Amino acid sequence: MEVRRFMKRMLALSALLIFTQGFSYGANDPKMTVPHQYPAKYTPEYIKQITPNYKDVGKDEVFYVALDMLKDTEGMFSRNAILGNNLSQKPIKIEFRDLGQINEEYATFDALGWKKGKSLYIYISNRHKDAPAGAIAALLSHEALHQDEFNSLAEETYAWTMEAVVWDDILKIYPESNQEASSLVKRENTLKKLLEKGNHTNKYIKKAVMQNSGYKNLPSYSPGFDDL
Repeated sequence: MEVRRFMKRMLALSALLIFTQGFSYGANDPKMTVPHQYPAKYTPEYIKQITPNYKDVGKDEVFYVALDMLKDTEGMFSRNAILGNNLSQKPIKIEFRDLGQINEEYATFDALGWKKGKSLYIYISNRHKDAPAGAIAALLSHEALHQDEFNSLAEETYAWTMEAVVWDDILKIYPESNQEASSLVKRENTLKKLLEKGNHTNKYIKKAVMQNSGYKNLPSYSPGFDDL
């Protein structure tokens, strides 16, 4: 009899724990809420819905959100390029990487556009794993323009200007992306200020590219980018 009573009490307690845990996880557990790096519209259900459109680019969910955020911005060209409309005619693979392991010279870089054989890659620094998806979207709009083994001052000027314009678009649509504690957001806001200082031309972005020590050995022009 005592055993039966004990078992009934344990079953009742288990049911209560399951109910309270279910309530807690459903309402308060941060694992069940939208990550801080996503705008509110990107709920788990919505992300699940859009995932089939973007899963070929990589395994990280934040890339799917970032690419989706490029809709209705000047970054649509870059979005389409990443999805396969590029020189390789295949989706560009995106990964977070320790860029210093590729080459020590890249340790401080934010991202790299990379060609390996006939495949294209975009490597984003591990430092930006927690960056707002909108900032990652702006960065991707830049890197998607690097589709071959050639680079130039003109190409970087165009890519940095694209990044600034897309970030400006993103902030108009998703102002919550402007999380200034993020180092990537600081980069984007710096580019945005240069764009605005030049009255939405590349005037000051071009000067910044020319003064960048990482570009000192680049030629003036590269295929597809023949105007500074």
